[in-house]
Amino acid sequence: MTPHPTSTHDLRAIRQFGGARLVAPAVLLIVAVTGTALVAVVATSLGLLPLVGQPRLSTDGYTTLAGDLRAATQESLITAATATLLAAAIGLIIATVVVRAGRGVRPVIGLAVAVLTVPHLVGAAATVLLLSDVGLAQRWSGIPAASWPELMGGRWPWATVLELAWKESAFVALVVVASIGRHYADLREVAAVLGAAPRAQWRRVLLPLSAPALASSSLIVFVYSLGTYEVARLLGRAYPEPLPVMAYRLFTDIDTVARPQAAATAVVATGLALLAAVAVLPLVRRLGADR
Repeated sequence: MTPHPTSTHDLRAIRQFGGARLVAPAVLLIVAVTGTALVAVVATSLGLLPLVGQPRLSTDGYTTLAGDLRAATQESLITAATATLLAAAIGLIIATVVVRAGRGVRPVIGLAVAVLTVPHLVGAAATVLLLSDVGLAQRWSGIPAASWPELMGGRWPWATVLELAWKESAFVALVVVASIGRHYADLREVAAVLGAAPRAQWRRVLLPLSAPALASSSLIVFVYSLGTYEVARLLGRAYPEPLPVMAYRLFTDIDTVARPQAAATAVVATGLALLAAVAVLPLVRRLGADR
């Protein structure tokens, strides 16, 4: 006879085990595919999987383009971090509007969902038409083309950051709204009964309640922005290139010597994404436990 769970701890353990068993096949498949790809990329970067010739352990893929790799890493981190901060801030503002709008929330949610359905490639092309030195914004503002700021291909990747923040802020907003759900309405009502002003309700109720979803969605946005290719390729400058653009250019080079360098660039980008996940996931777990 199967013993019945006798405590809340037992019920929670059974529920977690059931959830883990359901997702285990998908997780194992992802780990197998991703792990195999990572091993192949690392081996290629170290000269152990050459396209031609004999395998030879070497770090030439990392050292040959050390300066360019450093500049590309800096460019990618600046772009990803700035886009993530903007997306998180705008997404939190949208989520605040949504949860406080009551019955008038449908147009805002519909607009956010519509933004999510737009491919990044289309968004990047629209950004070119809007922000280039002969774009719509320049013509509408009446500023001469020679005086228009270098939003595209300039010293700072403004156009890339703005496109990523525009698209990903809708994602952040929907994740936050779905996470806080009805808990916010109940807690907000309690706070209002206790005399909390709207600003205090936002600071003491909405912000702590949305913190785990905001942190986890920001991590996803950062990792995506770090690895995006099409937006940085269309809107970024020629040098320094972000890591994904540099990796693809080297990978498609007719010189087979560049293949380990492309793999080394991909390894650096993957390492940065893993470091971000290792740094942020404990914070997400702690914020979730504090709710």
